[in-house]
Amino acid sequence: MTSAVPRVLVLVYASPVAAAMAGMAVQLGYRVVLVEPDPGLRNSAAWAEEAVGAVSGLDGDRELAAADVVVTDHHRDDLGVHLRDALARPVRWVGIMGNPRHEGPHVAALAALGVGPDDVARVHRPIGLDIGSRTPAEIALSTLAGLLADRNGRPGGFADR
Repeated sequence: MTSAVPRVLVLVYASPVAAAMAGMAVQLGYRVVLVEPDPGLRNSAAWAEEAVGAVSGLDGDRELAAADVVVTDHHRDDLGVHLRDALARPVRWVGIMGNPRHEGPHVAALAALGVGPDDVARVHRPIGLDIGSRTPAEIALSTLAGLLADRNGRPGGFADR
């Protein structure tokens, strides 16, 4: 099944969750792009070569109007730069993984880069459906289910009928 608007998933950082998401996302009809600034990590992500394009950063040549951007590692020092770059483009959705019980490091990182509070508020966190995810595959499933629900205008989860 194809949709009128192409689905693009930008995975920021080559992580175990990104690897799980990439495979599932391709099956769901997404064109997947990995953004990994570290050439060693980018080149060692064997899964990226098969299912996705791998780049060092978001560039202006890609069609990102329909993109969902997911930052898959909240411990990286340059996460603010990648979020800032995503927020500066006409992406559909931006989110970062992390523990919802703590303020995300993206808030201070974006503020330090001069990103205004309205744009910081566009970054979704937590992301995905609350299914008690623990493993990379479960987190990937939860995140993709949440993205699909959002794309389809649904709240996600079970609802009384």
